[in-house]
Amino acid sequence: MESLSKLSHDPLQHTTTLPSTLLSQQLHSIFLKLLSFSTVILLASIEAFFILHQWKPIFHFLFLCSFILFFILKIFLSKPPPVYLVDFSCFKPPSFCRIPFASFLENASLFQFHDAESLSFMAKILTTSGQSEETCVPPALHYIPPKTHLRESIKEVHMVLFPVMEDLLSKTGLSPRDIDILIVNCSGFCPCPSFSSIIINKYSMRSDIKSYTLSGMGCSASALAIDMAQSLLKIHRNSYALVLSTEILSSGWYSGNDRTKLLLNCLFRTGSAAILLSNRKEAKKYSKYLLFRTLRTQRAFDDKAYFSAFREEDSEGNLGVSLKRDLLQVAGETLRSNITVLGSSILPLSEKLWHGVSILWKKFIDKSSEIYVPNFKTVIQHFCLPTSGRPVIREIAKGLKLGDRDMEAALMTLHRFGNQSSSSLWYELAYLEAKERVNKGDKVWQLGMGSGPKCNSVVWECIRPIIGESKRGPWADCICRYPIMDVD
Repeated sequence: MESLSKLSHDPLQHTTTLPSTLLSQQLHSIFLKLLSFSTVILLASIEAFFILHQWKPIFHFLFLCSFILFFILKIFLSKPPPVYLVDFSCFKPPSFCRIPFASFLENASLFQFHDAESLSFMAKILTTSGQSEETCVPPALHYIPPKTHLRESIKEVHMVLFPVMEDLLSKTGLSPRDIDILIVNCSGFCPCPSFSSIIINKYSMRSDIKSYTLSGMGCSASALAIDMAQSLLKIHRNSYALVLSTEILSSGWYSGNDRTKLLLNCLFRTGSAAILLSNRKEAKKYSKYLLFRTLRTQRAFDDKAYFSAFREEDSEGNLGVSLKRDLLQVAGETLRSNITVLGSSILPLSEKLWHGVSILWKKFIDKSSEIYVPNFKTVIQHFCLPTSGRPVIREIAKGLKLGDRDMEAALMTLHRFGNQSSSSLWYELAYLEAKERVNKGDKVWQLGMGSGPKCNSVVWECIRPIIGESKRGPWADCICRYPIMDVD
């Protein structure tokens, strides 16, 4: 079979053939405009005829009913189609990228960047992070000293994005030229040409594709990209949207001794995900999930929150991301605002009432009482939490009153693959699918939190049985070993 990247480059074909999806979108838009205009003209003409001939009031009443019916039909026809998650794929890093703790610390000691205190600090972070000895970093960080220049970062882009995209297209039976919208997110590395241009060039995608590259959005970027794709699919009907999420680590190694910047060296690991969305009517037949709800909140307006995770140089000019001491407090405030709005839209009335009554009770009667935390498990069956570290996972679960099974996907993803930034949410969903826990009708909540700070929620509803995923995907060779309960 011809390689996905070796498609026709015939310029005549690209410029003279109008893609069928674009044509159908234009025809649909023209049809709606003509229908609206014709109906208004027709109804106005009929009313004028009634007035001129002094017809009975009943005819004016019928006209009014027709006018109301027209607007109801217009709202129905203009309603954006549902968005479906057709399928997704996660990158399985090759075994030669594995970095056991001993190798990590030995290499770091040979870099001659870090002093003894920094090495001791990183050793402590590694052993308490909740990661296993099987996590991976890109080849550039296995060299001594690490290769952090542009060429190695571009090689890493190719390594993590091309295989995962090809796997997704293979699973869904689509060609790269079937994609109408492309969104690529990576926080710390922003090449020129952009990520989306790299993908379009590699796979000879269409000239009219809507392409976007998101940077600087942190670990919440994948959930944010899903929200962005949903907004675009409201406008562009009968379309496929492809989201690629990753974090490039080759250019992100911090070479100094500032402890607030050393954390990311220890926590971030290699990973990527490709997600295919569609608003086509026929997509419901073969898709896995329906996009039920998205929500974005942020606190960049507050200085303390804004500077809680900040990329800057240290006193010696080494570039790194500082994680301040009040980061957990800021994260809690950001999460609280997000779940408050989300809960108001998806929780049952009983949970809303209990929460509202507890607020009033605390404010006017007993100020020492605790505010009731709504039980999200009344509507959500599965949770994909940020893999920002074991303490963070447990604190978020505690705040939401979740049990061990609810945070299992996050803890096991952190253990096996580390913190893969924005793509971690998809490794967690892959874990739940590999365990065959997601049933038709279940809802899955993906919660992404990133620098800014921002908090993004995506809620999916499973629309078909999901079986057989334990034999493929990133967990295929190890799912039988999980859960590992003794991760403390």
